[in-house]
Amino acid sequence: MIFFPNCKINLGLFVTGKREDGFHNLESVFYPLGLCDMLEARKTKQETSLQISGLGCENIDLENNSVVKAYRLLKKDYPQIGNVKMYLHKRIPSFAGLGGGSSDATFTLKLLDFIFDLKLTKPQLMDYANMLGSDNAFFVENKPMFVYGRGDKMQDISLNLSNYYIVLLKPNINISTKEAYANVHLSPKAYDLRTLKVEDISHWKEYVYNDFEVEIFKKYPALLECKQKLYSMGAKYAQMSGSGSTVYGIFDFEPELKAIKCKEDLFIYKEQLK
Repeated sequence: MIFFPNCKINLGLFVTGKREDGFHNLESVFYPLGLCDMLEARKTKQETSLQISGLGCENIDLENNSVVKAYRLLKKDYPQIGNVKMYLHKRIPSFAGLGGGSSDATFTLKLLDFIFDLKLTKPQLMDYANMLGSDNAFFVENKPMFVYGRGDKMQDISLNLSNYYIVLLKPNINISTKEAYANVHLSPKAYDLRTLKVEDISHWKEYVYNDFEVEIFKKYPALLECKQKLYSMGAKYAQMSGSGSTVYGIFDFEPELKAIKCKEDLFIYKEQLK
């Protein structure tokens, strides 16, 4: 059986304060994209294994991979889960603010639930996903959501970017979550993201911010250059996703990428949103 774990972008990201548990409170809108990895699993009489190919596979620690962690977590409560041979092909870049690892983990839960007929409810899947990471539960819903708390609480939002185009640019820069939060710009909530309207997209840059950009752009000016490039190409709105290092632009026409495709070490992706 093959599943296709997709990624997400953040539309705005306000880091509003530090919590007693060491995490930070945040507010954001998560929007799913079609860019996805490929995850395959099948039962085996051999030992459970994971093989990885694709983007950045040479730098992935198999023992601590999110797919393996999801398998181990679920097997603790469901010993009837047998050995599986898993294969993950990476198309979503890592350390990119796109939630690729989180999506892989959550889709592993879904895949094992299907293969072994565990009949997990949505609340159960959400609980297991939250055990694996702060934004993992989003990929259970996998639709536009207002996200808050440490990224584990969600609320439905009516936002539809259908027929807009999105372009992702990721230079050869990897930013860990720890690095991003070390110098994050904390701010009071500047805008209620639950009221975000696509009709106002031309004005989003006036009040929809990513608080990580302030310090990260100082340290990595190439990311600011990507944002400026997207606006120069005609983007209605551009922002860094999550804690970086992907910058995206949203267009109301299909943009031409020839001018940036010649750059080395730059991940480029374009899609028409649905």
